[in-house]
Order: sequence, then structure tokens, then C-alpha cells
Amino acid sequence: MKLFSGTINNLENSLKYSTIKQNAIAQNIANVDTPNYKSKEVLKPSFNKSLNEAMMANRSDSRHLEFTNSSGTSASVVSRSNSQYNHNGNSVDIDKEMSELAENQIYYNALIERLNGKFNTLKTVISGGN
Repeated sequence: MKLFSGTINNLENSLKYSTIKQNAIAQNIANVDTPNYKSKEVLKPSFNKSLNEAMMANRSDSRHLEFTNSSGTSASVVSRSNSQYNHNGNSVDIDKEMSELAENQIYYNALIERLNGKFNTLKTVISGGN
């Protein structure tokens, strides 16, 4: 019997994704004026899972390395190389980055509130409802 439901694990993985995304956005904002800097984006775990499955299906030899991420979450950071917003080769769109920063902060706060609710429920159960 599992002590915790899969919800806490899902929340943990979602927090890891949000942290990775926060770091990528912070790097983009910090390098907004760096010549030839290519902005980073974080692939959503569901997309990355599908991509890994497709890559595994196309492996021509079983000795080839698997396309997996060892960090515990299937989110990954990739460079956006197909766009350019500045004359110096930089591909950071500061308005988009600030929007994603705000969205990610709201997402993170919602996850933390949900996780706190789960732990408060466990605390109540352990203390016998007192």
C-alpha cells in the first residue's frame, strides 16, 4: 500500500518543471543584450515524452544510447535558433520573457498552495483531527 497518492509525486515533478523553466527565463532576461545569444525554452514534459518515444522507436541499433533525462522530470531546455529579434543576432523577446515569468510564478504559487494543502491534510489525519 502506498502511503501517499501519486498527487504528491506529480506536484513534485511539476515544481521541478517550474524551477527549470524559471532558470531558463532568468538566463534569457540576463542575456537580453548579449550578441548572438539564442534564447532558451523548456519543453513541456508531455511533449518531451512523446519526442523520446519517437526517438526510441527510430533507434536503429540497441547499442545506441537512450534519449532519457536523468533529472527525474522529463522537461528539457532547448535553444530557440529559428528566430532573431535584434540586429545583433540575439533572439530574446523581453516582452515574451516577462510574460512567461509572470505566468510561471502564478503556476509555481498554485503548486505550492496545493502541496501545502496536501501536507495540512496529512497533518490533520496524523493528529487525529485535532
